Amino acid sequence: QVQLVESGGGLVQPGGSLRLSCAASRSIFGTDAVGWYRQAPGNQREWVATMSSGGSSLYADSVKGRFTISRDNAKNSVFLQMNSLKPEDTAVYYCYVARGTLYYWGQGTQVTVSS
Repeated sequence: QVQLVESGGGLVQPGGSLRLSCAASRSIFGTDAVGWYRQAPGNQREWVATMSSGGSSLYADSVKGRFTISRDNAKNSVFLQMNSLKPEDTAVYYCYVARGTLYYWGQGTQVTVSS
């Protein structure tokens, strides 16, 4: 069992930046894939970014070029750097760790982009 806790969300103006962190209660292995989803009110959960065990990353088209995912296995942490934020990025952001066929999720952190 891996418990995940996200932090770093908040209110930011359009064009601003936030860095989300996701701390795991147990070791994140090099074989685990990690990533982020988000869910806006009234919408389904949307995939945002994934980093494979090999370190390659993939992004949704809506965030490509603005968001960067990273991981620090030694610190059992996953990060999402979000730049040039837009109002449509407003959502609850969830991190996950995929270990084989098992997925572990955090409780989410709210990101609100508004002037």
